[in-house]
Amino acid sequence: MKEFDLSGRTAWVTGAGKGLGRVMAAALASAGARVAVTSRTESDLTELAAELGDATLVLPGSVDDPGFADECVDRIGKLDVLVNCAGISPTFRRSEQVSDEDWQRVLRVNLDGTFFCARAAGKRMLEQGSGSIVNVSSVHATTGFDRIAAYAASKGGVEALTRVLAVEWADRGVRVNSLAPGYFATDLSHGLISSSWGERVRNAVPQGRIGDASELAGAVVFLASDASSYVTGSTLYVDGGWTAR
Repeated sequence: MKEFDLSGRTAWVTGAGKGLGRVMAAALASAGARVAVTSRTESDLTELAAELGDATLVLPGSVDDPGFADECVDRIGKLDVLVNCAGISPTFRRSEQVSDEDWQRVLRVNLDGTFFCARAAGKRMLEQGSGSIVNVSSVHATTGFDRIAAYAASKGGVEALTRVLAVEWADRGVRVNSLAPGYFATDLSHGLISSSWGERVRNAVPQGRIGDASELAGAVVFLASDASSYVTGSTLYVDGGWTAR
């Protein structure tokens, strides 16, 4: 369908080196977009660029640096789509055991980084009068789970930020939505899923299984493309039914 066609458009995907971000970058490229990819590990991006083609722009760096976000947008030029997928969850501790450093590190990448990139991309899109921003949230933005206080708080913030930006920018042609995955088989989730907690996770998913990363491809293309032209300020849950409980 032509509504899903991203030919002639440029998409920037953060957190594209591994996991869900890598899948999303590939999905947007398959839909016709020229893709710019960001991650802290340049070798991961170089490998991805070899798969996606010569038009891929490699932008290694950390999204928690606001100056880096501005530099990326300057290098990209015309920008039609931003997918904010960079995120970390480095600890799995009860809240009373979370250090100030760990709390701030997660919020800095997951929430501050999302804002810095959205702000930089938004300025360019507002100048153009069009654009789509997809902020990757999580099922745990709205549902509680043990030992992930900083991660859950950061993703709740991402969804609140998404709604504010959507209201501010809708009348100037820029749409802002969030995509909230449940549990998918990635490097980030491997430790939890392969532990004794994995059974608890599966039991909480009505479909009774962990998602395959490829199952997010259609969702991100939908939100990035004209197929969702009348959708803004929304959260699309891809979680096997977790939030339907």
